[in-house]
Amino acid sequence: MSVVLDASALLAFLHEEPGGEKISPVLGGACISAVNWSEVLQKSLQRDVDINGMQQEFIEVGVIFEPFTPEQAEIAARLYPQTRNRGLSLADRACLALALDKGWPVMTADRTWAGLGVDVEVEVIR
Repeated sequence: MSVVLDASALLAFLHEEPGGEKISPVLGGACISAVNWSEVLQKSLQRDVDINGMQQEFIEVGVIFEPFTPEQAEIAARLYPQTRNRGLSLADRACLALALDKGWPVMTADRTWAGLGVDVEVEVIR
């Protein structure tokens, strides 16, 4: 399925958290920004998860890892004024920028994304 994954959604899947079961069916063809992938790795390391080979496993099931482009950086910067009152991080805005760039919906576990008013479909998984 063509969907952009936020780090929180992929982490919910990896750690069998509520909502994580919604991620497995969309992994084939889903994509994640390199910025959000870094967040997934960092949070996994904090939980003492072995990250060796993790990216390859996701590639094998069809997840696409997207670089953070200068165009997406500009989109993320332009999102700041309308998202700052919700406390969205640069990584959050990088995810939204990728979704806007591709015209794909985004899946997140972060409830603060509901009703953002950004021109992208957001599915909050829990």
